[in-house]
Formats: sequence, C-alpha cells, structure tokens
Amino acid sequence: MRKQLFIFFLLLFINLNDLVLAQSVELDSVTVTASIIPQKEKETGRNILSISGSNIQQLPINSIDELLKYLPGIEVQQRGPQGSQSDIIIRGGTFQQVLVVIDGVRLNEPLTGHFNGNIPLHPADIKQIDIIKGAAAAVYGSEAVGGVINIITHHKDVIKNTALHAGFKWGSFGQKNANIWLKFNKNKWGLSISAVSNKADGETLRGTTGYFKNEFLTAKFDYIFKHNWKLNLLHITSANDFNAQNFYTTFKSDTAAETVKSSWTKISISKEQHKILFKTDVSYKKLNDFYRFNPTGAFNQNHSSLFMVQSQIVYKMNANHQLATGLQFINKKIVSNDRGNHELAHAGSFIVLTHKFWNNFNVNESIRIDWDQSYGWVVIPQLNSSWVKKNFTVRSSIGRGVRDADFTERYNNYNKQLVTSGSIGNPYLQTEKSWSYELGLDYRVSVDFKWGTTFFYRDQRNLIDWLPTDYSLMPRTVNLVPNGNYSLANNLSSVQTSGIETDLTYTKSWSEKTKLQCMTGLVWLNSKDANKMPSFYISSHAKFLWNQQLVLQMGKLQLAVNSVYKVRNKQAASAINTELSENYFLLNSKFSYHVNNRHASIFLESSNLLDTKYSDLLGALMPGRWVCAGVQIKLQ
Repeated sequence: MRKQLFIFFLLLFINLNDLVLAQSVELDSVTVTASIIPQKEKETGRNILSISGSNIQQLPINSIDELLKYLPGIEVQQRGPQGSQSDIIIRGGTFQQVLVVIDGVRLNEPLTGHFNGNIPLHPADIKQIDIIKGAAAAVYGSEAVGGVINIITHHKDVIKNTALHAGFKWGSFGQKNANIWLKFNKNKWGLSISAVSNKADGETLRGTTGYFKNEFLTAKFDYIFKHNWKLNLLHITSANDFNAQNFYTTFKSDTAAETVKSSWTKISISKEQHKILFKTDVSYKKLNDFYRFNPTGAFNQNHSSLFMVQSQIVYKMNANHQLATGLQFINKKIVSNDRGNHELAHAGSFIVLTHKFWNNFNVNESIRIDWDQSYGWVVIPQLNSSWVKKNFTVRSSIGRGVRDADFTERYNNYNKQLVTSGSIGNPYLQTEKSWSYELGLDYRVSVDFKWGTTFFYRDQRNLIDWLPTDYSLMPRTVNLVPNGNYSLANNLSSVQTSGIETDLTYTKSWSEKTKLQCMTGLVWLNSKDANKMPSFYISSHAKFLWNQQLVLQMGKLQLAVNSVYKVRNKQAASAINTELSENYFLLNSKFSYHVNNRHASIFLESSNLLDTKYSDLLGALMPGRWVCAGVQIKLQ
C-alpha cells in the first residue's frame, strides 16, 4: 500500500506543481444547477462538482458509473464492470438516496436503486454533469437525500454542423468495446445518433465466468419553431446481460445471471421570452428484468414502468432576484412473478427563489409540497446561503429529505410459493425522513484553482435497510420456513451521519498543446445507528474515501490517470470463502497518441493497473488487471 500511495502522490503533486492545466474554463464562471435556476457555483450555497462532457472520453473509463467512481466525494459500489451494475452513494447512507436526472428529468428506477447506475448516454451527447452533494429534495423531489447527479445534454447551438465520433477497444478476457456517435445540425433542427457496446468473456469464477454484454442505442432530436419555441426529444434503448454471481446473496449455490432491458423516452417543450422561461417535460421508462439464481432455477421476471410529466416556469424579476415554480406527476407500476403487481401515484409542486443582496450575500429558498399514494402529504423546505469576499466563499445549507421504499424493498420474494432463504420485502415500511445540515468554505487561489471544505450532518428517521431477521419476527410468514436464513427490509429508528469532505479542482490551459486537468477529494464519514445489529448498506459504505482523476496533454501525447482509495468495515462470508477487505486502492491509466490535428488517436489503457484483489460488496468479485488497446476518431 505504501508503494501505491507513493505512485498516487507522485502523479498528483508533481503534475500540480510543475505542469499546466486542462480545460480553458475559468472555475469562477461555471454555471451549475443546484436548482432549476442557472447560477454561478459560488452563488448557490452548495458544494457542487461539475465536469464537462468533453473530458469524459479522455479518461480510462467505459461507462458513466465508472466515471462517477473517480469523482471527488462519490462512492460507487460496483458489482460488475463497464456498466453492468453499480450503487451510487453520496455522503454515506444508501444508494437509493441519490437521484439521477437527465436535463432535470428523473431516471431512477422504481423497481430497485441497483439499476440507477445504468446511465446509457454517449459522452459526446453530454454537455456537463453537475454533482449536487447533500439534500436537494425541495427542488428535485423524493430520493434526493444524499445528493443529485444532473446530466445536462447538448442542445442545438450551431447553425450548420456535422460530426462523427467512433472508437474501438480490444483487450484482456475477450474484451471488445465499440462506440459511434453521429451529429447533424441544420438551420432549425439537430439530430444525434449513438450506439455503444461493451462486452467481454470475463475472468473465471466459481462455476461460471464474469461475462458481460452491455449495449445501448440513443437518438436525440432538437427543433426550433417560430417565436423561439423549442422541442427536444431523447430516446434511449439499452440491454445489459451479465454474470450476477453473489450480487445479492453470499450462498455457494449462487451462480446467477441477469438480463436488464430498458427504454426511456423524454419529450421537452420550452420557450424563453424576455424574462420568462417555460418548460414542460414528459417521460416514460419501461424496464424488463430477468434474474436467475442458478441454471436449475426459474427466472424472476420483473416488468416496471415510470411515467412522469412536469411543468416549470422561471421568472427573472431583475438582475438580483429570480423565481421558479413547477408541478410534477409520477406514476410507478410493476408486474412481477416475484414481487406481484402494484401501482403508485405521486404528485408535487415547488417554489424556488434566488436573491443577490448587498455585500455579495446570496440566499436561495425552496419549498416543496408532495403527495404520495403511499405516505400522503409532506412539506419539504430548504434554505441555502453564501457570502463571497474576494477569493473566499462561506456557504451554508439546511434542508429536508424524504424517500419511500421501492418495489423491491416492499415486495421482494413476496409472490413466490416458497422461500427457504434470502432477502424478504416488507410491505409495512414507513417513509424515510431526514434533515441535512452543512457548512463550507471555498478558496479560489486563482480562476484556475479552487479548494473547498464542507462539514455535513444528516439526521435520519425510519431509514430503510436490510437486517438479519428470525422467522418468528417476520411480519408475514405465508411462504417462509421456520429454519430459513432471512434478511428483512426494516425501518431503522434513528441514524446520524456526519462527515468532512474536501475537494481540490485545478484546471487551465497554457497553450493549445500543453494542458492539465486535475480533480481530487477526500471524505471522512461516520454513521451512528441505534440498532444493536448493523444493517447491510449502512455498514458497507466507506468511512474514508479518496478519489482522483488527472489528464495531462503534452503535444501529441496524453496521459490520463484516475484512482480511488477506500476504507470500510471488514466483512467475511465463510460459505463462499471470501471476505471484504478493510481497504483497497485502485489505479487506472490511459496513454494516448494523437494524430491528424487530434482528429484521431491510438491508446493503451489499463484498468486496475496494480492488479488489486477487491470487492465493493461482499462476494461480488471485481476483475483484476485488464489491459486493452484501441483507436478513437473525431471528425467535424
């Protein structure tokens, strides 16, 4: 570990002190989306991390969830590589407490939060990704407890343009990756089409292999009508087929496989005139999940859908005061041979106000009123503030969060005739409710160099997690056996999570041919649980997390490095003779050579360069060192 940390320090600090920076964007002018009202980051009162889509393809990653794993302050618990399955965690808690949205429209799956890390977008379609750390439910609604990942796509912004991106990789264990992206822009319309395929035979596992075949197809269309009316249409179809051994159990008989097929369609209509922006979004998501515990078992078949319509108005009263308000309706549905047939409706309305007062003092207030068929009415307020003095920004935030159980937490194994062991859903779960507080300080050394530290605290009631539970304590025993080994979805009466996070972002360009971009962050976390027996996901999140990514360009050569160091509770499973180590360190690298004025590049990429043996969750083994080579083409 000392050698690994030495390599990390060497790559990070030598480059920071002696080299130059990566993108020609001044950190002081980045516009972010802590609310639906665009603001400069220092005016939001929040700790927000933003990364541009143009940087994503430079990194040694294969999917958006892998990108998130190396961003400061985000813990990604991968069960499988290259977009197979990941849980996203911000500031402790559980993975269901992070909301993923695309252009402000929620992507979270009502079946289970395990699928929220499946974000099927080509990097060329992404303008930027904003990571809002901490509660944001007053604007974005339920599940925005630990944070929000808002992916902002490109819209038509040039009169005439045509572009092509294409890439291929070949590597260890039969790895074959391909991606293509085409864009056509005319006077009034723009169209982009993309396809991505990641597949490999995988390493040898117990009775199976770690294979995966993850593919998606995306079509995006923009049209500008008369009087500045705009239409945006986005359609995504994805199919993930992967080994799922010990993804959900630690049984030796588990040699599971899973196939997840989904489609998501979003239509947005907007108009901006004078001081008013009007926007309406309609989206529909359909997901089909087929899971089999082993080749002799039957498939669990889960078919879920998510329909959403929302409208919002942003009114710029003057240069210092803005208002936004909106309405939202959501319908969730599942048809399953494992969980039964269920349907839920949800509605909400919100108001957001932003103010710039004298002496560089900013205040943002939000309040949301939600009604849910499961938990009824709830009021969700939030107050953020910041004070800017030269290079310093002092910020604070207080906000409420809510989250209702998903269909898996309520009904897992509910509809089967006989369940001898496993995780059991609980239809009597209450809604999670929490209050989050944070206080932070940012220091901008220059327009290129920002350092920030945040203290945060979240007080949670009725947090939902899984606990080992005896048959005699089960609320429902219709299909259970007295000697079974079960875990039940429970409400934890009281959980307090506190921590400190510090981030450093360094980005600049000294010349067209010499650039560097660096992001790094550290998080210390502590969760206190009133239960004597630790719950599964609360005990699994990192107690210390160190993420880093760096891209160095010197002429035609480019080096990209990302890494993560994690400390968590040690765990063991004797049935499958495996354990969860107390800590691990991952290091990935990508060395590229650019030709033809950077329109093409050839590269050598290594994932898990140090061949670390690790799992993010007990039993779900991640691959060792993988090496691949490839080519990427960009024409415009």
